[in-house]
Amino acid sequence: MILLGDELIPCENISTIDDISQISSTKANSTLLFTYNLELVKYCHTNTLPFGVKVNDIKELIYASQFDAKYLMCNQDIVQSAQKIAENYMFDAKILLIIENSDEIVWVAQNEIDGAIYNTLIS
Repeated sequence: MILLGDELIPCENISTIDDISQISSTKANSTLLFTYNLELVKYCHTNTLPFGVKVNDIKELIYASQFDAKYLMCNQDIVQSAQKIAENYMFDAKILLIIENSDEIVWVAQNEIDGAIYNTLIS
C-alpha cells in the first residue's frame, strides 16, 4: 500500500504544479502532481517526467494512464471503479484515494485500493 503525505512515513519528493511554466522551479527528480490537464499530461510524457494526475472521471483516468502517469488520484466516488479498471487493463499507474486524515487508511486497505494521498499534498 502506498501512503503519500503521511507525516509518519517518508515519501518521494513531490511538487504540485498548475502549468508547464512551474516545472522549471520544481526540485530535481520530483514527481509532479496536478489536476487533469491534457497539455500537462502530454508534456510530462514527452519529457519523461514522473507525474500523478488528479482525475475527476473514468475518461480522464483512461487518458492519463495512456500517457504513463505514475499515480491516478481519485475521490471516493470513482476510486473503486478506477481500481477495478486499472487491474483489468493492467495499468502501470497506481490508484490513490485522496484522503483527509489517517482514519481513512483502513477503508483504503479493506477496499484493496493501491494507496492513499493526503489532500494537503495536492491542494
